[in-house]
Amino acid sequence: MVKTLHPQNYGDAYDVGDYFRKGVPVVMDLTSLPKAEAVRLVDFAAGMVVGRGGSMDRVAPRVFLLTPPGVSAEDTRPEPAKAPS
Repeated sequence: MVKTLHPQNYGDAYDVGDYFRKGVPVVMDLTSLPKAEAVRLVDFAAGMVVGRGGSMDRVAPRVFLLTPPGVSAEDTRPEPAKAPS
């Protein structure tokens, strides 16, 4: 499972950290935030990821994938659709 979050302000950093600390990969979509708040959230997320030994990848402009330690980026890919029988 991957949790997608759309923070509305810096206060939503708690939710990002909470899911990440529980071992859930987080897609952090910052497209609706003003630039200054988006920068603060990226700084927070980068520090958290480094401190916990995870990884952070930009997947689109202002959209980041935070992967906890022990979870590979391959684990976050969606399952391919099955052909109807």
